[in-house]
Amino acid sequence: MGLIPKRVKNANKYSHGTVAVMAGSAKYPGAAVLCVGGARRGGSGYVNYLLREELPSNLVLSAYPDVVPIAKASEFAGDAWVIGSGAPKLPARFIFPESRYLVLDGEAMALAKNSDTAFTLITPHEGEAAKLGFPIKSSSERTTTALAMAKKFHVIVVLKGSNTVIAAPDGKFILDKSGGAELATAGTGDILAGLIGSALASNQPTNMAETLKVVALAVKTHGVAGKLATRKSGSVTATDVLEALPLALKA
Repeated sequence: MGLIPKRVKNANKYSHGTVAVMAGSAKYPGAAVLCVGGARRGGSGYVNYLLREELPSNLVLSAYPDVVPIAKASEFAGDAWVIGSGAPKLPARFIFPESRYLVLDGEAMALAKNSDTAFTLITPHEGEAAKLGFPIKSSSERTTTALAMAKKFHVIVVLKGSNTVIAAPDGKFILDKSGGAELATAGTGDILAGLIGSALASNQPTNMAETLKVVALAVKTHGVAGKLATRKSGSVTATDVLEALPLALKA
């Protein structure tokens, strides 16, 4: 099973899932570009961007003419939302828009308890895990911590870092070893969030086990892209990883 489902002969742009992205801020405008960039590579046939502050919105629409802007979350009635990359401001009582899948990144992860989406994911690194009340003192605690977070918030947890842990609230987990230290650079997590959201929209898993597998495939693809990017440059940036995704999908 590859990350991108095979397209049927009579497919249209809606057949393989739709994803919407709420990302970016004046402080972190590039996160919107990277998150949407990841979403464009996850197999979804239609990518929407919720217009934010002027700078990130302009950057996204200039970079990706195929992405469709929306002014309100209610304009999207598709499969997956990706929310939080680049710290868009969200109220404490934020009500997440309806969708089948929800990927929360950055500050939005603290609001995971607000979600009633069937398949909700959070994507913390260790620093963010500590802010959520789950400090990790040693690498041996990564799996148990990810599982504890998944159980408490009733979400799938993608605990990023060396040996990324993808943990489900039912106690199942997958350990991914494809990524390396080259991914420890600003912006790679934004790409991963978008990629996961799009992959869920395009694959449309129907249960927790299937969802876990799709997320693990996205994490692996992201890790392979990081490895491929090192062949281009000894000092890898997030844009290098984004540019390597098409090759990673073929690997």
